[in-house]
Amino acid sequence: MQGERKNERVTRVETVLFDLDDTLLRYERSPGEVLRASFERSGIEPLFAVEEYYDRYDEFARQCDSMDELRHECFAALAEENGYDRRLGRDVAAAFAEERDQSNVELLPSAADVLDDLADDYRLGVVTNGARDAQRRKVAAVDLERWVDTVVVAGHDAPPKPDPEPFERAVRALEATAERTVHVGDSLETDVAGATAAGLESVWVSDGTDPRRYDPTYRVGSVGELSSPPWVPDG
Repeated sequence: MQGERKNERVTRVETVLFDLDDTLLRYERSPGEVLRASFERSGIEPLFAVEEYYDRYDEFARQCDSMDELRHECFAALAEENGYDRRLGRDVAAAFAEERDQSNVELLPSAADVLDDLADDYRLGVVTNGARDAQRRKVAAVDLERWVDTVVVAGHDAPPKPDPEPFERAVRALEATAERTVHVGDSLETDVAGATAAGLESVWVSDGTDPRRYDPTYRVGSVGELSSPPWVPDG
């Protein structure tokens, strides 16, 4: 099924940028599963929910140089905010580091086929938020650079999405223009909002919710639909 167009405006797209996590790839064990195992491994009752970690991830990604440091500081802060000693949060972070293998990721179904299809006609890149070491290990684990020519780790190479700078950096690296670039991602708040701020068109990999105040150019139900790109007119 081809993605739904927001309107009939057609731009001659030459460059496609992708978000990484939950757009192109996923962990074989979810962060929630690893966090539960980390509490058990530490012999510590749950100090916070995984959703609290998600909510603070980008904040600590801006401050920290590595994934281990990010979790160390984030988990300590979350423990303290929930009435526990910061040391307990650091203990859980250490257990999480032992449980989590950043290379234990897999491409989402159809992602390889889509990248094969698009690489024939477009310049491809990745713009992802996160700690540089973790994101680079994920990219290497699925050999993503056989398709993409640039990877911008926002929060390290540039301010995190939705700031327009990481998108602009990727466009420059690919010797492209914003007007002929589209960004694909699953987050309205970071991917769609950031692409719009940078003057790019956007493809939202929809979870079926109302996009509210956000205004993606195109909407698809899964990355697999991009084998028939929504920015290409029918016929």
